[in-house]
Amino acid sequence: MIRKLVGIMGPGETASTVEKETAYALGQAIAKQDWILLTGGRATGVMDAASRGAQSVNGLVIGILPGENRTAMSAAVDIPILTGMGSGRNVINILSSEVVVACGLGAGTLSEIALALKLQKPLVLIHVPDAVVEQCRLLAKVAMVDVATVEVAIAQIQVLMAAEE
Repeated sequence: MIRKLVGIMGPGETASTVEKETAYALGQAIAKQDWILLTGGRATGVMDAASRGAQSVNGLVIGILPGENRTAMSAAVDIPILTGMGSGRNVINILSSEVVVACGLGAGTLSEIALALKLQKPLVLIHVPDAVVEQCRLLAKVAMVDVATVEVAIAQIQVLMAAEE
C-alpha cells in the first residue's frame, strides 16, 4: 500500500512564531496519522518546524531541497531530495503531495498555493490572509478550505483524502 504524502508549505526566514508553532503541531499530527510529511526541506521557518514536529513523534519526513547539496537542510529531514532547481522545486512539492497545506504566507508559499490551484490539488490554508483566501476561493476548481486550528486541518485533510480515493 502506498502511504499518503501531505505537503506543508510556508514561509522560511519570514515565518512568524505562531506560524512555526502551528507548523510544528501540524507535523506532529500528520505523523500521528501515519502520513508522510513533505516539506521544502530547509532548516528555517515552517519547513523546519513541521519537520521537527513530525520527527518528534517518529514520523517520516521528505525534504525537497532547492540546491545540489544538503547545505541548509533541516536536521529533521529523513529523505532529502536534491533538485538543483531553486524555486522550481515547488512543482515537485505540489505534485508529490496528496493534500497541500499552506501555513502562513511568503512569496514562495504564494507560488505553491497558485500551483496547487493550477494543478487542482486539494488545499488547506491556515494563517493565510483573508484577501488571499478569497482570491483562492474564486480560482479553486477542487476542494480548498481555510481553517483556524491544527485539529480542524487534520479533519479536513482526512475528508479531502477520502474524496480523492
